[in-house]
Amino acid sequence: MSFRRSRAVVPVLEVLPEAASTNDVLQARAGDLPDLAVVVTDNQTGGRGRLGRVWVSPPGKSLAISVLLRPEGLAPEALGWFPLLAGVAMSRALSGFTSREVAVKWPNDVLIDEAKVCGILSELLPGMDGVIVGAGVNLTLEHDELPTPTSTSLALAGATDVDPDAVLAAYLTQLSVLYREFVAAGGDPVRSALRDEVVEACHTIGRSVRVELPGGDVLLGTATSIDESGRLIVDSDDGPTAVAAGDVTHLRY
Repeated sequence: MSFRRSRAVVPVLEVLPEAASTNDVLQARAGDLPDLAVVVTDNQTGGRGRLGRVWVSPPGKSLAISVLLRPEGLAPEALGWFPLLAGVAMSRALSGFTSREVAVKWPNDVLIDEAKVCGILSELLPGMDGVIVGAGVNLTLEHDELPTPTSTSLALAGATDVDPDAVLAAYLTQLSVLYREFVAAGGDPVRSALRDEVVEACHTIGRSVRVELPGGDVLLGTATSIDESGRLIVDSDDGPTAVAAGDVTHLRY
Protein backbone atom coordinates (compact mmCIF):
# COMPACT_ATOMS: atom_id res chain seq x y z
CA MET A 1 0.00 0.00 0.00
CA SER A 2 1.34 3.45 -0.94
CA PHE A 3 -0.28 5.41 1.93
CA ARG A 4 -0.71 8.32 -0.47
CA ARG A 5 -3.02 10.34 1.78
CA SER A 6 -0.85 9.85 4.83
CA ARG A 7 2.31 10.92 3.01
CA ALA A 8 0.68 14.28 2.26
CA VAL A 9 0.32 15.02 5.98
CA VAL A 10 3.86 14.56 7.33
CA PRO A 11 7.36 15.32 5.99
CA VAL A 12 8.63 11.71 6.14
CA LEU A 13 6.64 8.47 6.18
CA GLU A 14 8.46 5.13 6.06
CA VAL A 15 6.27 2.08 5.52
CA LEU A 16 7.88 -1.16 6.69
CA PRO A 17 6.67 -4.62 5.58
CA GLU A 18 7.57 -5.87 9.09
CA ALA A 19 9.18 -4.53 12.25
CA ALA A 20 9.87 -5.86 15.71
CA SER A 21 9.06 -2.40 17.12
CA THR A 22 8.39 0.76 15.14
CA ASN A 23 9.43 2.80 18.19
CA ASP A 24 12.84 1.11 18.15
CA VAL A 25 13.25 1.62 14.40
CA LEU A 26 12.40 5.30 14.67
CA GLN A 27 14.67 5.83 17.66
CA ALA A 28 17.61 4.27 15.79
CA ARG A 29 17.05 6.62 12.85
CA ALA A 30 15.93 9.71 14.74
CA GLY A 31 19.19 11.60 14.29
CA ASP A 32 18.62 11.93 10.55
CA LEU A 33 14.88 12.63 10.64
CA PRO A 34 12.81 15.82 11.02
CA ASP A 35 10.02 16.68 13.41
CA LEU A 36 6.83 14.67 12.68
CA ALA A 37 8.65 11.89 10.84
CA VAL A 38 6.67 8.63 10.92
CA VAL A 39 7.37 4.90 10.74
CA VAL A 40 4.44 2.51 10.24
CA THR A 41 3.86 -1.20 9.67
CA ASP A 42 0.91 -3.57 9.60
CA ASN A 43 3.10 -6.42 10.89
CA GLN A 44 4.76 -5.62 14.21
CA THR A 45 6.26 -8.72 15.77
CA GLY A 46 7.60 -7.46 19.09
CA GLY A 47 5.67 -4.36 20.09
CA ARG A 48 5.69 -3.09 23.67
CA GLY A 49 3.01 -1.63 25.85
CA ARG A 50 3.20 0.09 29.21
CA LEU A 51 4.54 -1.83 32.21
CA GLY A 52 6.51 -4.18 29.96
CA ARG A 53 3.47 -5.71 28.27
CA VAL A 54 3.78 -7.22 24.80
CA TRP A 55 1.62 -5.98 21.92
CA VAL A 56 1.35 -8.37 18.95
CA SER A 57 -1.44 -8.95 16.42
CA PRO A 58 -1.90 -10.95 13.20
CA PRO A 59 -0.22 -9.41 10.12
CA GLY A 60 -2.34 -7.01 8.09
CA LYS A 61 -5.03 -6.46 10.73
CA SER A 62 -3.61 -3.57 12.75
CA LEU A 63 -1.27 -0.63 12.42
CA ALA A 64 1.79 0.13 14.53
CA ILE A 65 2.55 3.83 14.17
CA SER A 66 5.50 5.75 15.61
CA VAL A 67 5.82 9.53 15.32
CA LEU A 68 8.93 11.57 16.11
CA LEU A 69 8.21 14.79 17.99
CA ARG A 70 11.15 17.10 18.59
CA PRO A 71 9.74 20.50 19.56
CA GLU A 72 12.08 23.38 20.29
CA GLY A 73 11.94 25.43 23.44
CA LEU A 74 9.52 23.36 25.52
CA ALA A 75 10.12 22.70 29.20
CA PRO A 76 10.78 19.03 30.01
CA GLU A 77 7.49 18.70 31.91
CA ALA A 78 5.56 19.66 28.78
CA LEU A 79 6.71 16.46 27.08
CA GLY A 80 4.56 14.45 29.46
CA TRP A 81 1.46 15.73 27.70
CA PHE A 82 2.29 13.97 24.43
CA PRO A 83 0.67 10.58 25.26
CA LEU A 84 -2.56 12.39 26.19
CA LEU A 85 -2.32 14.57 23.09
CA ALA A 86 -1.93 11.45 20.95
CA GLY A 87 -4.91 9.83 22.67
CA VAL A 88 -7.15 12.77 21.84
CA ALA A 89 -5.88 12.76 18.25
CA MET A 90 -6.58 9.04 17.85
CA SER A 91 -10.04 9.29 19.43
CA ARG A 92 -10.97 12.08 17.04
CA ALA A 93 -9.60 10.15 14.07
CA LEU A 94 -11.44 6.91 14.89
CA SER A 95 -14.71 8.75 15.51
CA GLY A 96 -14.87 9.27 11.78
CA PHE A 97 -15.04 5.51 11.15
CA THR A 98 -17.66 4.35 13.65
CA SER A 99 -20.89 5.62 15.15
CA ARG A 100 -19.98 4.07 18.51
CA GLU A 101 -18.63 6.10 21.43
CA VAL A 102 -14.87 6.68 21.16
CA ALA A 103 -13.08 8.00 24.25
CA VAL A 104 -9.69 8.27 25.95
CA LYS A 105 -8.81 6.24 29.05
CA TRP A 106 -6.12 7.93 31.13
CA PRO A 107 -3.21 7.74 30.55
CA ASN A 108 -2.71 5.96 27.25
CA ASP A 109 -5.64 3.97 25.85
CA VAL A 110 -8.38 4.74 23.35
CA LEU A 111 -11.69 2.93 23.85
CA ILE A 112 -14.72 2.16 21.71
CA ASP A 113 -17.74 1.41 23.88
CA GLU A 114 -15.29 0.95 26.78
CA ALA A 115 -13.23 -1.72 24.95
CA LYS A 116 -9.61 -0.96 24.03
CA VAL A 117 -9.00 -0.30 20.34
CA CYS A 118 -5.65 1.51 20.65
CA GLY A 119 -2.75 1.70 23.07
CA ILE A 120 -0.14 4.45 23.16
CA LEU A 121 3.46 4.25 24.34
CA SER A 122 5.66 7.35 24.45
CA GLU A 123 9.41 7.15 24.95
CA LEU A 124 11.96 9.92 25.46
CA LEU A 125 14.91 10.09 23.12
CA PRO A 126 18.33 9.99 24.78
CA GLY A 127 19.24 13.41 26.12
CA MET A 128 15.56 14.41 26.05
CA ASP A 129 16.03 15.53 22.45
CA GLY A 130 12.43 14.64 21.69
CA VAL A 131 9.74 12.04 22.13
CA ILE A 132 8.64 9.06 20.09
CA VAL A 133 4.90 8.50 20.33
CA GLY A 134 3.93 4.95 19.41
CA ALA A 135 0.34 3.86 18.79
CA GLY A 136 -1.06 0.43 18.02
CA VAL A 137 -4.59 0.47 16.59
CA ASN A 138 -6.73 -2.60 15.89
CA LEU A 139 -8.28 -2.38 12.43
CA THR A 140 -9.89 -5.66 11.34
CA LEU A 141 -9.24 -8.14 14.15
CA GLU A 142 -12.03 -10.66 14.75
CA HIS A 143 -13.16 -11.71 18.22
CA ASP A 144 -10.87 -14.75 18.36
CA GLU A 145 -7.85 -12.63 17.36
CA LEU A 146 -8.16 -9.97 20.05
CA PRO A 147 -5.26 -9.78 22.54
CA THR A 148 -7.58 -9.52 25.57
CA PRO A 149 -11.31 -9.99 26.31
CA THR A 150 -11.56 -6.24 26.89
CA SER A 151 -10.21 -5.28 23.45
CA THR A 152 -12.01 -4.48 20.21
CA SER A 153 -11.27 -3.38 16.63
CA LEU A 154 -12.71 -0.88 14.19
CA ALA A 155 -14.32 -3.71 12.23
CA LEU A 156 -15.99 -5.10 15.35
CA ALA A 157 -17.21 -1.59 16.12
CA GLY A 158 -19.13 -1.54 12.86
CA ALA A 159 -16.63 0.07 10.50
CA THR A 160 -16.83 -1.36 6.99
CA ASP A 161 -14.04 -1.45 4.39
CA VAL A 162 -11.41 -0.20 6.85
CA ASP A 163 -8.73 1.56 4.79
CA PRO A 164 -5.40 1.69 6.67
CA ASP A 165 -4.31 4.78 4.75
CA ALA A 166 -7.52 6.62 5.67
CA VAL A 167 -7.13 5.72 9.35
CA LEU A 168 -3.46 6.73 9.42
CA ALA A 169 -4.07 10.00 7.55
CA ALA A 170 -6.90 10.93 9.93
CA TYR A 171 -4.72 10.26 12.97
CA LEU A 172 -1.68 12.12 11.64
CA THR A 173 -3.85 15.09 10.67
CA GLN A 174 -5.39 15.36 14.13
CA LEU A 175 -2.03 14.78 15.84
CA SER A 176 -0.29 17.44 13.76
CA VAL A 177 -2.95 20.06 14.51
CA LEU A 178 -2.96 19.44 18.28
CA TYR A 179 0.84 19.25 18.42
CA ARG A 180 1.40 22.51 16.55
CA GLU A 181 -1.17 24.32 18.71
CA PHE A 182 0.53 23.01 21.85
CA VAL A 183 4.01 24.03 20.67
CA ALA A 184 2.74 27.46 19.54
CA ALA A 185 1.42 27.99 23.08
CA GLY A 186 4.87 27.21 24.49
CA GLY A 187 3.75 23.85 25.85
CA ASP A 188 1.10 25.47 28.07
CA PRO A 189 -1.78 22.95 28.31
CA VAL A 190 -4.22 25.63 29.47
CA ARG A 191 -3.39 28.34 26.92
CA SER A 192 -3.37 25.78 24.10
CA ALA A 193 -6.70 24.34 25.38
CA LEU A 194 -5.12 20.87 25.36
CA ARG A 195 -6.00 20.23 29.00
CA ASP A 196 -9.67 21.05 28.36
CA GLU A 197 -9.69 18.86 25.26
CA VAL A 198 -8.17 15.95 27.18
CA VAL A 199 -10.68 16.30 30.02
CA GLU A 200 -13.56 16.41 27.53
CA ALA A 201 -12.33 13.30 25.71
CA CYS A 202 -11.31 11.36 28.83
CA HIS A 203 -13.79 8.64 29.79
CA THR A 204 -11.94 8.14 33.09
CA ILE A 205 -13.17 11.45 34.53
CA GLY A 206 -16.17 10.95 36.79
CA ARG A 207 -15.61 7.21 37.08
CA SER A 208 -14.90 5.04 40.09
CA VAL A 209 -11.38 3.74 39.51
CA ARG A 210 -8.80 1.36 40.87
CA VAL A 211 -5.26 2.61 40.30
CA GLU A 212 -2.30 0.29 40.73
CA LEU A 213 0.57 2.66 41.47
CA PRO A 214 4.15 2.01 40.29
CA GLY A 215 5.27 0.94 43.78
CA GLY A 216 2.52 -1.66 44.03
CA ASP A 217 0.10 0.30 46.22
CA VAL A 218 -3.55 0.44 45.17
CA LEU A 219 -5.67 3.59 45.18
CA LEU A 220 -9.48 3.39 45.09
CA GLY A 221 -11.61 6.45 44.48
CA THR A 222 -13.29 8.67 41.93
CA ALA A 223 -11.36 10.30 39.10
CA THR A 224 -12.37 13.95 39.17
CA SER A 225 -10.02 15.87 36.88
CA ILE A 226 -6.64 16.19 35.20
CA ASP A 227 -4.29 18.85 36.52
CA GLU A 228 -1.96 21.19 34.63
CA SER A 229 0.79 18.55 34.67
CA GLY A 230 -1.42 15.89 33.07
CA ARG A 231 -1.84 13.99 36.34
CA LEU A 232 -5.11 12.25 37.14
CA ILE A 233 -6.81 13.59 40.26
CA VAL A 234 -8.45 10.81 42.28
CA ASP A 235 -10.63 11.56 45.30
CA SER A 236 -10.47 8.79 47.92
CA ASP A 237 -11.25 8.47 51.61
CA ASP A 238 -7.85 10.09 52.28
CA GLY A 239 -8.61 13.12 50.09
CA PRO A 240 -7.50 14.04 46.56
CA THR A 241 -4.38 12.38 45.13
CA ALA A 242 -2.53 13.45 41.97
CA VAL A 243 -1.50 10.33 40.05
CA ALA A 244 1.40 10.77 37.63
CA ALA A 245 1.57 7.11 36.52
CA GLY A 246 -0.38 3.97 37.20
CA ASP A 247 -2.51 1.18 35.78
CA VAL A 248 -6.14 2.35 35.87
CA THR A 249 -9.20 0.10 35.93
CA HIS A 250 -12.68 1.57 35.51
CA LEU A 251 -14.96 0.10 38.16
CA ARG A 252 -18.65 -0.59 37.66
CA TYR A 253 -20.39 0.55 40.81
